[in-house]
Amino acid sequence: MLDYQELKENFSWKEAEHFFNWQPGASINMAYLTCDRWATESDRIAIYWEDEAGNQQTWTYLQLMEQSNRLANGLQSMGIKKGDRVAGLLGKDMELIIAILATWKVGAIYVPLFTAFETDAIMHRLNDSGAHLVITNKQQVEKIADKAATVQILLSDGLTNEGQTFWQFVESFSTEHKMQPTLETDPAVIQYTSGTTGLPKGAVLTHKGIISLYPYTKFALNLENDDIFFGGADLGWAYGLMACTFSPLSFGIPIVAYSGQFQVEKIYELLDKYAVTNFTYAPTAYRMMKAAGKDLLKQYNLKVSKFSSAGEPLNGEVVRFFEKHFGRGIYDQYGSTETGMIVNNYNIIDMCVKPGSMGFPIPGFKVELIDYQGNPVKQGETGQIAVDSTNDFFQFQTYWKNPQKAADKKLGRWFITGDLAKMDEDGYYWFQGRADDVISSAGYRIGPTEVEDSLMSHPAVVETAVVGKPDETKGEIVKAFVVLNKGYNPSDELAEELSQYVKKKLSKHQYPREVEFLPELPKTQSGKIQRYMLRKMHVEQ
Repeated sequence: MLDYQELKENFSWKEAEHFFNWQPGASINMAYLTCDRWATESDRIAIYWEDEAGNQQTWTYLQLMEQSNRLANGLQSMGIKKGDRVAGLLGKDMELIIAILATWKVGAIYVPLFTAFETDAIMHRLNDSGAHLVITNKQQVEKIADKAATVQILLSDGLTNEGQTFWQFVESFSTEHKMQPTLETDPAVIQYTSGTTGLPKGAVLTHKGIISLYPYTKFALNLENDDIFFGGADLGWAYGLMACTFSPLSFGIPIVAYSGQFQVEKIYELLDKYAVTNFTYAPTAYRMMKAAGKDLLKQYNLKVSKFSSAGEPLNGEVVRFFEKHFGRGIYDQYGSTETGMIVNNYNIIDMCVKPGSMGFPIPGFKVELIDYQGNPVKQGETGQIAVDSTNDFFQFQTYWKNPQKAADKKLGRWFITGDLAKMDEDGYYWFQGRADDVISSAGYRIGPTEVEDSLMSHPAVVETAVVGKPDETKGEIVKAFVVLNKGYNPSDELAEELSQYVKKKLSKHQYPREVEFLPELPKTQSGKIQRYMLRKMHVEQ
């Protein structure tokens, strides 16, 4: 079996180009690479879909192609054209997967939205992207019904203006569709990502992004022809959209798509029922699986031989539980919306997994730990995780309508992730924190600015700062420090009110789980809030 050095030295992007039968400069479209090219075999299974109630469907690549062709014709009938933005606000539903493929086929740009978002978070993304259409359902549309008058709405569970259901609308169009030619530099996705300065920014990812993910999918996930893959992340996030759904589909294998809340017993049931061999989920899910214990595990006949995780470092106890009871450790992996998955433990090699380490840099890219002048740091020193952006397969293009923010993330040829790590004597990378104060909670990256803006709209709040507080289950929880307006007094009831206030305005994963009242916030002489001082309080308490 290969070791890491052989894997790195032997890889060439020609391998990926050959796999996708594509050459630089040629037309390229994600819908073709992830679906249509596999549709020549009428019985090749693409997706086993199931929801919380146990409803299930099996979709072939041919069915995916035909239905997305129909909807592509439908989108064109609604005036959607190349370069337009189409947003999706649904769970892991087949209507959404079909819609994403159809969006790419007409040359439009897909804008993922997370169903846990509330009105403010959704409207920022719709307004900033200039979305022309939102594909959603009756429950979700209530959040934006009186605020999105200029955006067309297509309901997956409602009627069109002509009185058709979603599928009647789709079925009214031909299965034949001429795909809009797109190039490797054409945008395919605007994925909003949280930072500490300003509201979330739309990272523009191109159609070539699916090829950029080839070494991750091939080496880190180690997808093989006989695999059945199950990735649990939501399609509203880059990892769920690409690494858990469309990149596996680009390998022509079956995937399991589950539309429902995470429950350990349900996950075990799905792994058993569909004979899943390759599984990835966030660390929180693995912690909950460990907490459920070995006795529950014994009730199922599981065939999983490859485990992956992304979002935050895994603790050793969880990894050892899986090694003992599944015979396989969890391979921790690291990436960002802009860079893709760039530091990983690799399922394709029989490598030693050091619990808590993100592993080694991805073959095909130059990844370094650098100081604030752009120089590589010494082994054992903490540096910024950076990737060489001059690589032709680097997927990030810019931030939507915000090229200055993109320029600010560059240091010479390096794209700065904003995360810090150090390398040990064996070359393993270890996550050390976030240079930009982004909170990592249960696999979600949460920018404090959006939460702070929401809190500031409450009449009781005169000033606030939000930080991540270490948490055994979620990695971190959102904690808010609040300075109150005159006429308001600190109380447990007010703290709970503020938490629920943000939960209703933003989402169920962004709201502060703790609120602490302070007479004032620590600041620099120039007036900037010192979040590191607030985080330090958790260490000293």
